[in-house]
Amino acid sequence: MSNGDKMKTACVTGGSGYIASALIKMPLEKGYAVKTTVRNTQASLMKLIETSDDMAKNSHLKHLQALGPLTVLRADLDEEGSFDEAIAGCDYAFLVAVPVNLASGEDPEVHRQRVKEVIEPAVRGTLNVMRSCVKAGTVRRVVLTSSVSSVYFRPELQAGDGHVLDEDSWSDVDYLRAQKPPSWGYRYCASKVLVEEAACRFAAEHGVSLVTVLPVITVGAAPSLNVNTSVPACLSLLSGDEVALGVLKVIERISGSVPLGHIDDLCRAELFVAEEPAAPGRYICCGLSTTVVELARFLAHKYPQYDVERNLRTVDGQLLEKPRACLSSAKLVREGFEFKHSTLDEIYDNVVEYGKALGILPK
Repeated sequence: MSNGDKMKTACVTGGSGYIASALIKMPLEKGYAVKTTVRNTQASLMKLIETSDDMAKNSHLKHLQALGPLTVLRADLDEEGSFDEAIAGCDYAFLVAVPVNLASGEDPEVHRQRVKEVIEPAVRGTLNVMRSCVKAGTVRRVVLTSSVSSVYFRPELQAGDGHVLDEDSWSDVDYLRAQKPPSWGYRYCASKVLVEEAACRFAAEHGVSLVTVLPVITVGAAPSLNVNTSVPACLSLLSGDEVALGVLKVIERISGSVPLGHIDDLCRAELFVAEEPAAPGRYICCGLSTTVVELARFLAHKYPQYDVERNLRTVDGQLLEKPRACLSSAKLVREGFEFKHSTLDEIYDNVVEYGKALGILPK
């Protein structure tokens, strides 16, 4: 970088999380200055990582500082204006943070009362960060991390084959309400749809250049050792975790496949749509659509030391031999993005070792 060039600055919200930690690492390696946010009440990074309650959750942030200029700031989605300092002076803002209790389980009887307590904060928190982007006056592009769950909850996917879903597809919130899925599932999927819609309206009203990236089930090692849903699910056929395996089964039943992507491709895609003159809008980031059965065959062959066949027998109900539907990333590819992980072997390149580090698999 020449003396006349200004170092680019990016803000990644939710730095404690799995995806955010990997997304912080990539721009640091490219020579960016990065700011990230955490909910912890300690403003000092040293205090943050030395407090016993937060050591495991945030220690990776100190290690990431060795890669380049990383500033850790406190911010809370529920607090108006709390992201102003983190966004100030940034060229790009990556919105990854979500309310901490978004996917927590609960008794279905109290679900209706809890919906407003979870979905509304998700919308309000996203708009809170976007208002900080407008105040900053320097942000060239906002990249919102959503989920393909905002795409595939549709009644027509329950029958027939050959469905191809792209960015024009939206999950049907009324259908979700009618089906009464597990409460966390409704809250999570409905919140993604409603957050996207609210963010799009805000961007149009305030002249914000907004791109939304829709990740699938994300696999791969990340700096953070905080366990999220996708990694245990992807390793469930090896670990024997029946609850995590049930997540894969439910996704396959509802979406018509098990859509997978590598975290490196996801982070590369997020930086790509931020830096390149890609059209605003939604972008699905899916490396491969597979099934639980296909995944089991692959894992049994690659990792014969695990009893994949026994773990698969714990699954009740019918499984697909091949995908009934697939999620298309053609729009992202047309913009010039290239996936580096598009086979099961490539997608699972380092996730087993990561699973051992997380304690999901025995060392």
